[in-house]
Amino acid sequence: MDLTNWVIILAVALISLTFFCSRAPANWSIENRARRFTGTRLLVQAVLSFWAALLIIAHGLFELDFRAAHLSPTMLLAGALVLIVASGYWAVRGRELLKPRRRFSAS
Repeated sequence: MDLTNWVIILAVALISLTFFCSRAPANWSIENRARRFTGTRLLVQAVLSFWAALLIIAHGLFELDFRAAHLSPTMLLAGALVLIVASGYWAVRGRELLKPRRRFSAS
């Protein structure tokens, strides 16, 4: 797959994410808008991180000549794993921020 296809996939993912997450009613407070903005930002970071990990795996492991490469396959997989873990963390945190806050909670 070309790098152009990878960039198009990233653009579609980011545009759809911002379309679905950035909608906020006009009567929301500044605090709720800030939560929504921060949650959307964290989800964008998660998409970018996951996309970079997939790009590393696809182009780094499957299309690379290891004799000419400076990194071993283990290092490439470790870097991709770190990006996937960060992506999962950011996705969970962003999803929590996009949920409406509870008004009354039994603590």
